[in-house]
Amino acid sequence: MNRIVLHASDLDGFLTDEDKATIDEIDNMYSRYLELCSKIEKDEDRENAEKALVDNARATGHKLEMITRANPRIHVYSFETPQQQHGEASRIIAKLRSPNTGHEEFLYYIQRAYEIMFSHAFADPCIRNKRSIIQKTPVTVPVRNYAVHRIPDIDAAVHNTVMCVMLRGALLPSMIISKEIEDYSSDGFITPFALFRIKRDESRNEDNMAYVLDLDKSFFDIEKLDGKDLIFADPMNATGGSLVTIVKYLKEQGIKPKSIRFINVISALKGALRITRAIPEAEVYTLWMDPVLNEAAYILPGLGDAGDRLNGKDGDEPRNMIQLIADYGTNIMNLYRTQVKEIEKTVLA
Repeated sequence: MNRIVLHASDLDGFLTDEDKATIDEIDNMYSRYLELCSKIEKDEDRENAEKALVDNARATGHKLEMITRANPRIHVYSFETPQQQHGEASRIIAKLRSPNTGHEEFLYYIQRAYEIMFSHAFADPCIRNKRSIIQKTPVTVPVRNYAVHRIPDIDAAVHNTVMCVMLRGALLPSMIISKEIEDYSSDGFITPFALFRIKRDESRNEDNMAYVLDLDKSFFDIEKLDGKDLIFADPMNATGGSLVTIVKYLKEQGIKPKSIRFINVISALKGALRITRAIPEAEVYTLWMDPVLNEAAYILPGLGDAGDRLNGKDGDEPRNMIQLIADYGTNIMNLYRTQVKEIEKTVLA
């Protein structure tokens, strides 16, 4: 089989001694947090435990903000935007975390999250450079009405981009970002797609995890990635291993990306640090930063398996890309019809 494998030990080799000390400090803070979670679950002195949990979360958040401010290629929405905007982000994350949030509602909040993150990564930096759009309206009395709107001019930032999909959980987020690019660009630019089949070895723990890139089940024209601005959109950045595996493979084939943006809903500190250390041109954009990973390399507090919550669980045989798109239903397929066509073209080619 034509596979590329990266191990957790390779990833940790990119971390500095200062990074490792920082991660250990956050782990120690979160150990106390878990003790309080256990008390709340057992209803032991609940009122005081909840108060202490809030205090711990606030202290941990301040520490994470200090760490990320010292690492300018890690962009956390809730640390970089005005405080008035944080409530919306916090509520979206709370809904995504909730076990009571069903499949359709989960899709809705993922869409909201990625619309916010698109603005943070692309529109907000271009806010001083705007263009006018003249939009025809349905109103015809006394004459046909046209409305003028000023929007950020993002053309220079997106016309060299390629959407790189790390399969399953990353499929819909990649379509959302591509749709935002289409809507904001002056010419309705449709991003090309590159589809990578990569997965973690779930039989392993975080400290010996392996990341396996299956080239036989991936779909991309490698020559069309050279010199491009690569965008990866994955709801969860836990360890950073999947992204590093793909980029390391591309570079070994002589591909030199112009830039790399990794856009997440939630990122773990360790994953964000690994990526910025391993990939000098990478920028991490995340709506929310969570502090730690558990032994199975899942983010804590996290929101569970984002891929399963977005796509539903596979049966005995994993679904291919076209099957996943079909399972989203007609509403999603119609909303992202140009993205679906581009993905189908990439797969069928």
